[in-house]
Amino acid sequence: MILYPAIDLKDGQAVRLVHGDMDRSTVFNDDPAAQARSFVEAGCEWLHLVDLNGAFAGTPVNAAPVEAILKACKVPAQLGGGIRDMATIEGWLDKGLARVILGTVAVENPDLVREAAKAFPGQVAVGIDARGGRVATKGWATETDVMVTDLAKSFEDAGVAAIIYTDIMRDGAMGGPNIEATADLARAVSIPVIASGGVSSLDDLIALKQTGVIEGAISGRALYDGALDLKAALSALAP
Repeated sequence: MILYPAIDLKDGQAVRLVHGDMDRSTVFNDDPAAQARSFVEAGCEWLHLVDLNGAFAGTPVNAAPVEAILKACKVPAQLGGGIRDMATIEGWLDKGLARVILGTVAVENPDLVREAAKAFPGQVAVGIDARGGRVATKGWATETDVMVTDLAKSFEDAGVAAIIYTDIMRDGAMGGPNIEATADLARAVSIPVIASGGVSSLDDLIALKQTGVIEGAISGRALYDGALDLKAALSALAP
């Protein structure tokens, strides 16, 4: 199972939110590229980046720090937030991003997801963020009537590289991930599922791995707070 250290970008800084609330942000590093380098030096194989401002604006806002991270680090990185058209997808992949994460458009324009996944095999993931099993969009500000499993299943034949499933009420709260819901989703689809939201301890990671069906996990606040030691986590997750 792959551990993805998270770097959430707001106003050019690396921050963490609680329950996706932009007004409840904590700045952990004003140099996101330096933060990324520290994760890579600890041995991570991937980086997970989120343009928080972009998620609300619907267009990239934190392009400069993302580009700085891509230049500073040689491990692959995936990015979500504000990626809602083909030109933006192409632009990011041309700049060296390994994978784009499409969230809001997966609900509003699923044909774009299919088109992008066909054009860029292995480089398009779907981000499914949910409260109570229902998908939320636009930086988690808008709740829909779409059910998580239904949305995931609709992309079974699209060639999507991964589904990143976030339980919003667990995110940034250090209360542990929703293992049951994530595992249920992973069993319901053939697309690899990555867990996000609430991953806050080594025990959480081991429990996710022991499901046998979850491909990866994203952790942010726990790595910044020191509740989760990255080197120890990577060692525990090694094959």
